[in-house]
Amino acid sequence: MNKFLEVKELDIITGNPNFKNNEKYKYLDTVAFENLIEFIHQFTTNEEVADVLDFMRISYKRNIGNIVSIKNYVGLIQMKNGYQIQILPKINFTNSEDLENRNTKKIFLNMLRSMKDFPSKVFNNSNIQVDRMNLYEIFINMYLQEIRRLIKIGIKSDYIFKEDNLNYYKGKLLTSQHFKINLVHKERFYVAYDEFNPNRVENKLIKATLLKLQKLTTSAENSKKIRQLLVFFEMIDASMNYIADFSKVRINRSNKDYETIMQWSKVFLLNKSFTTFSGNNNSRALLFSMEKVYESYVAKHLKKILGEDGWNVSSQDRGYYLFTKPRLQFALIPDIVCKRGERTIIMDTKWKKLVNNERINYGISQSDMYQMYAYSKKYKASEIWLLYPLNDEMKEHSEISFNSGDGTTVNIYFVDLENIQSSLEVLRNKISQF
Repeated sequence: MNKFLEVKELDIITGNPNFKNNEKYKYLDTVAFENLIEFIHQFTTNEEVADVLDFMRISYKRNIGNIVSIKNYVGLIQMKNGYQIQILPKINFTNSEDLENRNTKKIFLNMLRSMKDFPSKVFNNSNIQVDRMNLYEIFINMYLQEIRRLIKIGIKSDYIFKEDNLNYYKGKLLTSQHFKINLVHKERFYVAYDEFNPNRVENKLIKATLLKLQKLTTSAENSKKIRQLLVFFEMIDASMNYIADFSKVRINRSNKDYETIMQWSKVFLLNKSFTTFSGNNNSRALLFSMEKVYESYVAKHLKKILGEDGWNVSSQDRGYYLFTKPRLQFALIPDIVCKRGERTIIMDTKWKKLVNNERINYGISQSDMYQMYAYSKKYKASEIWLLYPLNDEMKEHSEISFNSGDGTTVNIYFVDLENIQSSLEVLRNKISQF
């Protein structure tokens, strides 16, 4: 049985074998499909605003049965039967087709690097065989790159307290234990001492992670790298109590090199995620909200591009509230606020596919427009930009704007993720014309 399924946002998954070869659906065998339904019901998040319907939607379709619609989360799910589902973002390419999703994965990885809570901001794309690895294997590869970097810097040692019955005197004699154990062994000494060695808690967790990944990986390349790295941890004991050992880790200046690695180790050992999603003991999941990934990616590039023109660009600004009396209520948190002198521009990113139909306002949400109007009035900003990802249907619509008649203009701009640098430079030029 093929235990791997690759899908994209907006795809529909079915467990009905009659639709196994239907182009409109992605097929999972009955057992795997039932496990997916169970997994969706177990969806949990740390965010109050998140909802299972923003993740995957289960519905019933006549003559087909239950179907699962892919929503705004991307990443990889491994269910309890070992079946893996890789969910990739829906990215449109202007000059080429991405039949093997190679470019999609590369762009997605670059987008992830922009997120402040995603480790491995510095990794070598050329060392990762994107076309031959699924996302989980790519993440394993990133972790292994971090370990190689640590080894080059040097694995840290520490003074470890030890008790032992030695043939020579060392440290401090533990009198009661010594006389109890060595009554007939006058040549021995039961002592306590501090030994400088690498068997510290961070290294124990790394070794435990490597041993676990050695069993999980299906990549020959990753498997080879893990065997090579384990050589450097031969004298280190693997952690046996992950939670207790993670609680002992304190990142400071002396062990700053371990910070990213400990984040990765926690992901792999405790089935945690970098984002708000949490898995359970029967499944592993590395899932990311594309709303947040897209926002972070665009904001990172805008800070650089607009910053060169003297703009002060901030993300997730919390300067205003919708109501101020009797107390501050309903915080306004625009994605991006750009200020230069007396001029303020509000930008909001929306990970949504607009449609070429003016009668329905291109699919722009009415609540989003209310939100933009509130931003305009509170920030005293007449220029509002809604930034949507470019799609094939909207390529010809370079100019869409809405004017309230009382000083607020909402402009629509489509970001080309394949060419994000040049795309946002075009946006900068448009802003300079206002």
